[in-house]
Amino acid sequence: MTSTSEMPGAGRDADLSEQERAAIKQRASELKTQSRRARTVNKAAADEADVLAKIAQMPADDRALAEHVHQVVTQAAPDLAPKLYYGQPGYARGGKVVCFFRSGQMDKLRYSTLGFSPEAKLDEAAGLWPTSYALTQEATDEVWEQIAELVAKTAPTSPLTTEPSSSRGDEQP
Repeated sequence: MTSTSEMPGAGRDADLSEQERAAIKQRASELKTQSRRARTVNKAAADEADVLAKIAQMPADDRALAEHVHQVVTQAAPDLAPKLYYGQPGYARGGKVVCFFRSGQMDKLRYSTLGFSPEAKLDEAAGLWPTSYALTQEATDEVWEQIAELVAKTAPTSPLTTEPSSSRGDEQP
């Protein structure tokens, strides 16, 4: 049996773009900061300050979108805690990111992204559901309402949902 260290290309990041390597380094830095903060009383406030600082660094159009996402998420699911996720704003429950915003301009894309992790448990009974959405400056009030509803669905109990979310709908009656 071949160990991963003996495999060709193992341990090298030659296949990663410069942007991907930077994101990995950013994530490592975030994890180091989080482990140091785990011992402090004001961890949640410091994590939110990091998210707001990251939003403030974004180009103007993405900053406006990220601020609006932050407002919608914190209102629709107040139990989600803001924290950086691969250098971008994320919102976590129990330390696990549920949803996140990715700056399109920082990623050199024509749109930003609102994504949901498996922790969001937005699974549809039919077996198909989106895990991320393109988001642009043209987002309407209806779009922001849809985002609020999606974020609220991630909450175990939420004023916008009538029952707890289910990962697959396979609970026993």
